[in-house]
Amino acid sequence: MTPFTLAYTIYVIAAVAYIVSENRRPQSAFAWLFLFITVPLGGLVLYILFGRMRGGVGRTRTLVRQDRPELLGDTLDRAVAEHEHAMARIAARPALLRQLATLCHAASGGLVTTSNRVEVLQDASRKYPRLFADLEAARHSIHLQYYIWRPDRLGMRLMALLEAKVAEGVQVRLLYDPVGSFGIKGAIYVRRMRARGIEMWPSSPLWRVHTISYRNHRKIAVIDGRIGYTGGLNIGEEHLKPGKGFTVWRDTHLRMTGLSVRALQRVFAVDWANATGQDLFAPEHFPPLDDADGDGQPVQLVTSGPDSDWRAIRTQYFGMISNARERVRVQTPYFILDASLAEALKCAALSGIDVSVMVTAGGPDQRLVYWAARTYLAEIATAGVEVLMFEGGFLHAKTVVADGWVASVGSGNWDIRSFSINYELNALVYDAAVAADLEAAYDRDRARCRRFDPDAYRAGPRLPRFRDSVARLVSPVL
Repeated sequence: MTPFTLAYTIYVIAAVAYIVSENRRPQSAFAWLFLFITVPLGGLVLYILFGRMRGGVGRTRTLVRQDRPELLGDTLDRAVAEHEHAMARIAARPALLRQLATLCHAASGGLVTTSNRVEVLQDASRKYPRLFADLEAARHSIHLQYYIWRPDRLGMRLMALLEAKVAEGVQVRLLYDPVGSFGIKGAIYVRRMRARGIEMWPSSPLWRVHTISYRNHRKIAVIDGRIGYTGGLNIGEEHLKPGKGFTVWRDTHLRMTGLSVRALQRVFAVDWANATGQDLFAPEHFPPLDDADGDGQPVQLVTSGPDSDWRAIRTQYFGMISNARERVRVQTPYFILDASLAEALKCAALSGIDVSVMVTAGGPDQRLVYWAARTYLAEIATAGVEVLMFEGGFLHAKTVVADGWVASVGSGNWDIRSFSINYELNALVYDAAVAADLEAAYDRDRARCRRFDPDAYRAGPRLPRFRDSVARLVSPVL
């Protein structure tokens, strides 16, 4: 045996022993072993950057935990009271609501608050004007967190607005993801923000290589502790004028008032503490609320990340599908399933539930993801799931509606990264009016879609299907 062969054999044995000891799902374990064995150095580098499980977070013991509702401070009593009131209200409604709320509370600690008013904002043309108006009216604090900040025309307009608010004495704190916003222009943009008295920091530094894969994908805005936004939209002119061959950018966002905004503020405060070491849990950041109507729209925030005990976003999606009794509507740009969600979708469709999934047909980026997605789409379509391919534009919305009773809007894609690696945030709204609004938008979006035919796909050219199948092999690590 040559020295090279001996070294490679030892390497393979060590890799197998290490991956097996992590007790991953079999698909993920085999995907990583495939990379380790076929591309030794490349696979090892990818694993260090993107593959390590919770133990790889490194700073887990020093992080402020994501799933701690007690960080609501002295508002916890009211939040708990509203949660109990909400659970009592939905007890008389379909079992889906009660079981889903209980599941998400156990998985992420999210409380159902009821003193809320929720406004659905379809697309950037509605979200940005609403957000900018609220920012202009801010009197005390502005907290913004986005995965992507573009230093384009919109980004510069936002900078000017925030500079004016700082001059008025408003405290402005911004978080951005250094990978999502990476680039020289982005670095210059951040320096210019700071020079104007705006606190702008990365959610985690790029130089911390061992955590570079754990991206903060959340989208949060909290103004004066009283108005909150979350959903799929980042900060960028591309959402208004998409490029790269797209004619439209389809997205969905929420504007909220009520006690849910305090829960959103808590999520931002946790991320701010982990990024900067600064404490934002003082009462001034959780101002007294007006006597809001306790019988408003119930909202529950679901958070997840690599430092969480449960994969709460995946668990939430699984709960919505498995507990539905009539229909499910899913919108997502990316579609990479694990075994549990694939089975949930197929079982729902086979049992007679009307399940429809709408995904982006493809684009110039993330091609490996689109290729792998087709194999999963063919699988669920064969079981009776309606699969709609959104064409001519980029569908970036991450929404799920079940039985016309509950709606999810947030940052969580349907892929392994959002399920297990990214820091994500979804808002569950237990309200028939919001669900109806999202279902109506879904039906309007059908005009831009073509139906995916699994038989036609399998009867098509073999080479593209083989390419898709190869992409699927590594899909658990995408």
